[in-house]
Amino acid sequence: MLCDECGQRPASVRITKVVNGQKAEMNLCEECAKVKGEFQLVLGPHVSITNMLSGLFGREPETSRGEIERCELCGMTFADFAKAGRLGCSACYARFEQRLDPVLRRIHGSHEHVGRAPKRLFGHINLKREIEQLRQELDKAVKAEAYETAAVLRDKIRELEKQGQSA
Repeated sequence: MLCDECGQRPASVRITKVVNGQKAEMNLCEECAKVKGEFQLVLGPHVSITNMLSGLFGREPETSRGEIERCELCGMTFADFAKAGRLGCSACYARFEQRLDPVLRRIHGSHEHVGRAPKRLFGHINLKREIEQLRQELDKAVKAEAYETAAVLRDKIRELEKQGQSA
């Protein structure tokens, strides 16, 4: 694909701008992107995904005694995680849970896995989701004092739970 601006060099930069809900895409060569002021990324030995995403992490908060919060098992701090882009051990998830939740929500849109699952687990996941949805409906029915509806929902939940235990 050739550059949309000069039409001579191969396009190596794709720019997508959304202004007032209007999406505009341009495919530019590096020279035209620099001239237009659109291409200011300088690639060097210190550029990494971790550095690019470092804005997602805040400054390491200190505890009330002026100490930095550390994982009890591996000794990693949240600042270490922000630099490395990965946690040191499984205990880090529990230690930094409150700080990880907003980061995961910003990156993935959720803190729970909602993507694909192996086929053998998919039925189980759908069953759990359906039970959770029915429980929410049951709570609403009880609050609205619709006890007949609540009884039907309760029975459906029990039936689905039995299916889950037998599977």
